[in-house]
Amino acid sequence: MKLAGRMGRLGTESAFEVLAKAKALEAQGREIVHLEIGEPDFDTPPHVIEAAQQALDKGFTHYVPAPGIPELRTSVADFLERTDRMRTTPDRVLITPGAKPIMFFTILALCEEGDEVLYPDPGFPMYASIAAFAGAKPVPIPLREENEFVIDPDELRSLVTDRTKLLILNSPHNPCGSASTPEQLQAIAEIAIEHDLVVLSDEVYWALRYDGRHHSVLDFDGMAERTVLLDGWSKTFAMTGWRLGFGVFPEPLVEPVTRLMINSVSCTSAFSQYAAIAALEGPWDDVDRMLEAFRERRDVIVSGLNAVPGVSCVEPGGAFYAFPNISELGQSAATLADRLLDEAGVACLPGTSFGEYGENHLRFSYANSVENIHHALDAFTALVS
Repeated sequence: MKLAGRMGRLGTESAFEVLAKAKALEAQGREIVHLEIGEPDFDTPPHVIEAAQQALDKGFTHYVPAPGIPELRTSVADFLERTDRMRTTPDRVLITPGAKPIMFFTILALCEEGDEVLYPDPGFPMYASIAAFAGAKPVPIPLREENEFVIDPDELRSLVTDRTKLLILNSPHNPCGSASTPEQLQAIAEIAIEHDLVVLSDEVYWALRYDGRHHSVLDFDGMAERTVLLDGWSKTFAMTGWRLGFGVFPEPLVEPVTRLMINSVSCTSAFSQYAAIAALEGPWDDVDRMLEAFRERRDVIVSGLNAVPGVSCVEPGGAFYAFPNISELGQSAATLADRLLDEAGVACLPGTSFGEYGENHLRFSYANSVENIHHALDAFTALVS
């Protein structure tokens, strides 16, 4: 069977491949510390689960409007204003099964053959994969350790051409854990306005910020009309398996993206949308507890990595990833990641899973217990010493 040529442009997400290999080793009796997969290790808050159960009991098991139920779209708009992120109207909010469709639909709706998509590298691998699949040209924006893994506005400006259509931002950032400052974002906003760029702002880790208020390109005048906000429930509320995401779109994109939804997923499951309302409108205690746990784990893993000979690690400002520099160890990122799993029982990802500029780095997800993080650090130290 001959596949369509565009399938050769579609990448994958290495975390799931490493997870499968780690699970296979566990099935053989090996003990593995999982620091590869990017999801909270906490359970969904009980009041959210209860809301889903009540929705099922009430018969919410049928089709709903493609953009999402009106109650949830209103709840999202209210939540964004209540948390001081943006002011919008429910008609610009679209609910999707997970946040990845927001990436797909935005790129498919905007980008044609030869259009350029600027994206951070290292960065979430789906950005380049989806852009290439759609026929656009992915153009990496290097994130450099000496710049604390955030976009340098001057370097960004040098990469913009007359074919640049879309700029993808991600803060707090996967895999580096970096978080952009207001000054950087203001400069980026000015570039976007000057060159008439659409911005896709991936803010799924917005609540997992360790040093105060989350900052967004949407904080600046003129950006709401050219920015797609991507967010969801997976990271903030420990709801990865629920597959719930949302986008806030500029008005001209709402109808085209709704059509893409109708042609692909029809709608997001009805009962889960009532659970999503409960998450947004319910108590925040579980989120606060999760953030404090991640803060403690961050401090443990960063100090532990910096104590390993030949390893250095910048302190992450958000999310739950450490991105240590392993260049002095004399091994490629892929080789060392494989050795860590095979020889030390520690599953992680090479930085190159997130682009060519991720070489000489590893990504550790510290969404695991402090005890397991200590165990992984001991195993890592023993392997490279």
